[in-house]
Amino acid sequence: MPDDFLGLPMRPAKPRERGWTHVIDKGLALAEAEGLIETAGDFVDVVKLGWGTATITRTLSEKVRLYQSAGIPVMCGGTLLEAAIARGRVAEFRRFVSSHGFTHVEVSDGTLQVERSSKLELIGALSEEFVVLSEVGSKDAECVFAPYQWVAWIKEELDAGAIKVICEGREAGTAGIYRGDGEVRRGLIDEIAHEVDPGRMVFEAPQKEQQVWFIERFGAEVNLGNICPADVLSLETLRLGLRSDTANVDP
Repeated sequence: MPDDFLGLPMRPAKPRERGWTHVIDKGLALAEAEGLIETAGDFVDVVKLGWGTATITRTLSEKVRLYQSAGIPVMCGGTLLEAAIARGRVAEFRRFVSSHGFTHVEVSDGTLQVERSSKLELIGALSEEFVVLSEVGSKDAECVFAPYQWVAWIKEELDAGAIKVICEGREAGTAGIYRGDGEVRRGLIDEIAHEVDPGRMVFEAPQKEQQVWFIERFGAEVNLGNICPADVLSLETLRLGLRSDTANVDP
């Protein structure tokens, strides 16, 4: 903390095992990415270049190096790999991310139906070269899976080589672990957390109310994803009890 006159609890230094803030970059210019690093870089643990934006970003290599120079790993959105799978171009995807200096990749099946065995094999293969985060859940708000399925899939993907599993919520927070109106599927989260250490998961939580719910449920060191760059400092104040929403939450 730059000037901690309140005696706030110390957040673990990066690289952290818990308390991740996973940020979605939907197409920031280099100057905007520099601004994010300047104002909130200490609180950003990983950046995802949303969907397939990496393929049409003219300054991609420069952006990857910029984030990495600030100690922030960066990866492509899982949708890009899904597009490569659909076209039978996984080897080309692997060369693409390697050539641009990515160290992390996301493996998801939220848009494209991928055979479980194929997804697990891909996680294992990619983990030999990259740090892999996988994602469980569908982007289709009408597609609802039973809690036991979530638990089984999360465990399988961790065993296959993913360092953490992202629980799908979409960039709007209206699918996967949420109902269509953004309400958390509380029973689902409770059943998942009963079987899997929450520290092994990243819960996508783009809305403030969702962030508050997860901090109240799991504490300040919960891993939260799909955070808008403009909301990183806001989320950090929620973690530290510096907003009324979480002022009574134990650190």
